[in-house]
Amino acid sequence: MTYLKQDLTSVHEALVNGSQTASSLLKATFANIEQVDADVQAFLTLNQEAATKQAAAIDEAGIPADQPFAGVPVGIKDNIVTKDLKTTAASKILGNFMPIYNATVVDKLQAAGAITAGKLNLDEFAMGSSTENSAFQTTKNAWDYTRVPGGSSGGSAAAVASGQVPMALGTDTGGSIRQPAAFNGIVGLKPTYGRVSRWGVIAFASSLDVVGSLTRTVKDAALTLNVIAGHDDKDATTADIPVPDYTAKLGQSIKGMKIGLPSEYLGEGVDPAVAAQVQKAADQFRALGATVETVSLPHTKYAVAAYYIIASSEASSNLQRFDGIRYGFRAEDVKNLEDVYVRSRSEGFGPEVKRRIMLGTFSLSAGFYDAYFKKAAQVRTLISRDFDQVFADYDFIIAPTTPTPAFKIGEKVTDPLTMYMNDILTIPVNLAGLPAVSVPAGFVAGMPVGLQLIGKQFDEATLLQAADAFEQANDYVDQIPGGAN
Repeated sequence: MTYLKQDLTSVHEALVNGSQTASSLLKATFANIEQVDADVQAFLTLNQEAATKQAAAIDEAGIPADQPFAGVPVGIKDNIVTKDLKTTAASKILGNFMPIYNATVVDKLQAAGAITAGKLNLDEFAMGSSTENSAFQTTKNAWDYTRVPGGSSGGSAAAVASGQVPMALGTDTGGSIRQPAAFNGIVGLKPTYGRVSRWGVIAFASSLDVVGSLTRTVKDAALTLNVIAGHDDKDATTADIPVPDYTAKLGQSIKGMKIGLPSEYLGEGVDPAVAAQVQKAADQFRALGATVETVSLPHTKYAVAAYYIIASSEASSNLQRFDGIRYGFRAEDVKNLEDVYVRSRSEGFGPEVKRRIMLGTFSLSAGFYDAYFKKAAQVRTLISRDFDQVFADYDFIIAPTTPTPAFKIGEKVTDPLTMYMNDILTIPVNLAGLPAVSVPAGFVAGMPVGLQLIGKQFDEATLLQAADAFEQANDYVDQIPGGAN
C-alpha cells in the first residue's frame, strides 16, 4: 500500500465500502514502509504491535462514515510524546525515553480513529533545517536521495512524500513544517499560534512552537486541522475560540480577494528560478479572479537575527530539564553531582543544540539581556505590525516558502549561518504568530519548490480556501517523486 496517489478521502472510502479493512491497510502500510524506508530513513520507531491491536479493534467496531481518520495509519514527529512508544526528539539524551502519556494532539487523532504507525525523524530537539542534526540517521529527500528533506520535520515530510503514510504531524518553530513540505513537494500547514495544543510536545521555543500537518493535499490538511485544533485546559496558550469546519470553504471561488506579494521576499538570496515560479503562481491567482499587488514588510531583514536570539533563549531555558537526573541519558563514571550535570549534557546533546543553548544563555545573561533579548523582542513587535498593516488591506500574502530548492546532503551542515538563512522566508510568520501553508508550486531543475500563503490570525479557513483553489488550478499535486533517480 503506497499512498503516492491516495489521499485521506480515497483511503476512507475504501475502508467504508469494505474493499480494505483497517488491519489489511495497516499490514500493507508496514510492508511498504519496510521496503521504502530502507532508502528514505524517515522512521525512527515503528508501532507495529500496538497499532495492529488498535486496527483489529477498529475493524470490530466498524468504520464510521463521518470519521475520515478512522483506521488510517499516520506518522508522528518524534518530539511529540506518545504513551508507551519511544520518544527521543532525535537526541541521544532521550535515546530510551518511554512516555507515560500522550500529547493532546495524539489523543485527538486516536479519538478520531487514526492509528499511529510510528515516530518520525527530525533535527535534534527540532533545531535545524535539514534533518542532518538527528543523533540517529539522516533522512533523504523523497525526490532525490542525495538531497536533504528539509527540517526540522524532515522525517514527517519525507514519509508523506514517499507514500509511506497519508498524513504526518510536525512542529513548526521557524518554518519546520513549511520548509520540508516545499522541499518534498507536499502541503505543510502551520496553524495560528494557540490554535493547536502544545501539551506533550517537547519544547524548543515555547512562544514559537506550533503543531501542524504534512499531507499530500490541501483538503487533507483541512481534515487534519478539524481534528487537532481547539482549546486545551492543559495548555494555557491555546485560544478558547470555536473550531470551524476547515473544509467548508474548499472549492469556493476566490474571485475578488486581494493578495499581497512582499517585495522583500523576492530579493537578494532568492533563486531567480524560484522567484519566477512565485510570479507564475501570482498570475494563476489573477486568472482565478484575485488581485495581486506588491506590498512591503520592511522589518523582514531583521527576522533571522531576532528569531535566533528569541528561540535560542527559550531553548536554553526549556532544555535545563535534561540534566541526567530524572530521565534520559546519564553519563557513566561520574565523580560528583556537578560531573553528572556537565557530562550528561555534554555527551547527550549534539553540536547544534549546544550551540543554541550557549547563544541563548549568553543572550539572557546579566549585562546582555537588554542589548540582545529585549531588542529582539522589540523587533518581533515591529515585524508583527508590518503584517497587521498589510492585512488591513489584503486577505492574505503569497511568497516563496524557501529561497532555493533542496540542497545536497552535507552541503551546508558545517556552515550554521548559511543554514539559518534557509528559514528567512518562514521565520517572520512564527514571530508574528500567524497561520501559513506551503503548497507545491512547480519545479526548478527537477526539484519541487513551494508557494507560501500567509493569513490573518485564526483565519485558516480562508487560507485553505485559497490554497485549495491554487492546487486545483495546476497538476503539481499529481507529480510523483523519483527518489533515487
